[in-house]
Amino acid sequence: MDVDTMQDIPHAMDTQPSTEYDVVIVGGGMVGAAAAIGLGQLGLKVAVIEAREPQAYDPEQPLDVRVSAISVASELLLTRLGVMEQLLTMRHAPYNGLETWEMDGCLTSFTAEQVGQTHLGYFFENRLIQLSLWQQIRAMDNVDLLCPHKVSQMTRHTALQKIGITLDDGSQLITRLLVGADGANSQVRQWSGIGVTGWDYAQSAMLINIQTQTEQQSVTWQQFTPAGPRSLLPLPGNNASLVWYDDANRIKQLSQLNPLQLAEQIKQHFPSRLDPNFSVENSGSFTLTRRHAQRYYQDNLVILGDAAHTINPLAGQGVNIGFKDVDVLVAQVANAIGSGETWWEARVLKRYQQARYYDNQLMMTAMDAFYASFSNDLLPLKLLRNGALKLANIDSPIKRKVLKYALGLN
Repeated sequence: MDVDTMQDIPHAMDTQPSTEYDVVIVGGGMVGAAAAIGLGQLGLKVAVIEAREPQAYDPEQPLDVRVSAISVASELLLTRLGVMEQLLTMRHAPYNGLETWEMDGCLTSFTAEQVGQTHLGYFFENRLIQLSLWQQIRAMDNVDLLCPHKVSQMTRHTALQKIGITLDDGSQLITRLLVGADGANSQVRQWSGIGVTGWDYAQSAMLINIQTQTEQQSVTWQQFTPAGPRSLLPLPGNNASLVWYDDANRIKQLSQLNPLQLAEQIKQHFPSRLDPNFSVENSGSFTLTRRHAQRYYQDNLVILGDAAHTINPLAGQGVNIGFKDVDVLVAQVANAIGSGETWWEARVLKRYQQARYYDNQLMMTAMDAFYASFSNDLLPLKLLRNGALKLANIDSPIKRKVLKYALGLN
């Protein structure tokens, strides 16, 4: 991308004709595609720029290692976007319980019944969520998918109160609102000059898909160890996803093992609760980082999802808080249109930030505190957190409130 393109150009676009849109979204992943549908449902003309199209669905395909726990609040959003029914025809695993414990500590459990729900959420492969969203976009006349394409240049046109975008094939777009949904290394965020704060955690995580003799489980669980958590995420059929958090060098070492060797390491280091009759199907790993943009908007521009924040994946909240961003942005734009305001102006976008920034900050800080306290084997801290887990296991209004917050129901 041309880094010298954030200049003000007061006159018309270049001589090459430009296609005008109300909204241009850079990034067609789960969050960007959801934003495209939500804004498109308001009658706006929307374009989505994405470099890679999701692979078509085949139920015989191996399960992807990238999966997400979709909360009840995210399920409600996907229903409003018109994709949940289609999504449920593809592979998924509902879960109605969440359990966590230390190696020698007490077990804390949360159930859907405690908050009056039939389930806490669903596990889906990320690609299938994206694919369902794309299928909905393709049914909309006012939303264009520009794929495979990348942004080569962005230019601010102050007099027009618009932003120009040049694609890798030289085609030109111009928009009232540019949305950055292009991930943790967001091109839109960097071009706009919005800074970030954050750090890399000392740990990495390995995702391991296994096939077991146990049929689909209904509880996701997590055991804390001094080296990091060991988690199981239910997948459809006789499958599950294991998440192994550990020192980055240890994860790198595990990544070099063949499936039989990795299975032996899992048997040695995962709790006995894990079905011992399993085989490793595939795996992948990633580093853990925290990033939070210093702001979410400026004139004619807004960022959301991982472009605005990346969170420790400990509680599986990443895509859920991204979907919350979408929900609030669409609601604020809808309110502005309904009241006759100029919906792409900074004062409207500021309301989106006000509704999301501190909520995201709270969730990130809570996950960091949780992560830090359970990654420490000091005796006083161990006694304190065991006491906290015991309190958390008491069915009380506080417990139900915490669970509702995690599910996005507050």
